[in-house]
Amino acid sequence: MTARTFAYQQLDVFTNQPLQGNMLAVFTDARGLSDAEMQAIAKETNLSETTFILPRDAETEAREGVKVRIFTVEEELQFAGHPTLGTAYLLHQSDDSDQVTLDLKVGKIPVTFTRDAQGLAFGEMRQRDPEFGQVHDDAVAIARIAGIRLDDIDASLPIQTVSTGMPFVIVPIRTLAALRNLRFNWQAASDYLAKTDGKFFYFVSEETEQKTSSLHARMIFYNGEDPATGSAAGCCAAWAVQHGVVASDAQAIIEQGIEMKRASYIHFRATKRNESVSNVRVGGHCVKVSDATLSF
Repeated sequence: MTARTFAYQQLDVFTNQPLQGNMLAVFTDARGLSDAEMQAIAKETNLSETTFILPRDAETEAREGVKVRIFTVEEELQFAGHPTLGTAYLLHQSDDSDQVTLDLKVGKIPVTFTRDAQGLAFGEMRQRDPEFGQVHDDAVAIARIAGIRLDDIDASLPIQTVSTGMPFVIVPIRTLAALRNLRFNWQAASDYLAKTDGKFFYFVSEETEQKTSSLHARMIFYNGEDPATGSAAGCCAAWAVQHGVVASDAQAIIEQGIEMKRASYIHFRATKRNESVSNVRVGGHCVKVSDATLSF
């Protein structure tokens, strides 16, 4: 049997430095791949996520966006942030359009590109308006899952599920030291989350390493620690603005991935009017690091 060959590119997302940020593999033309093959390829790349572009005719793409599917090593996702930004960045690089719209399982996500002071492309996605879910009262259980003391959790802010396409439980941690010292138990987390409206935890602290950052974050899931989680950043943006951690429409930065030596800087902002939060925007830089092919 003749092997089929598919081209892909690898990027580092939410960074302007190669070998930092969150890694992403983008298959630039996935036509002909089955669902099972996409899942197997994502397991082969063994990254947090792998994306597959499914090109369509120009008229359809102008109307509906570029069709993209997102897979982790275990499952297909409706939405994820760094795959959205990274895939849009590659499409932007190919045609230099100011806006790229992706047609994801969650719906259409527009990503707008500008140039920063250094002339680098900066992409910003507008995520779905947030849905505020369960307030988690069992801080004792969450402290046990995280491997921290109960008083390491900041009781002045709610532990709350928020979704802009993927539901995250936002957990406020009082100090940077406590956040650095997580001893996370994924099995216990999975058992807890199965009984709630959340899919993953996102731990954040207002103490940061960089003066330019507003929050320090960590996200650990079934494939290990994530260097940058753009979908969680959107949820966190909505949570932070809703609860007064960040002002409405203020440009803020989440630093993430530092503990695993993959520093990422996720820019975010959101709008609050009365008690409603909307216009959640998450952005950052990307760096392409390789071109490759996969044959099987």
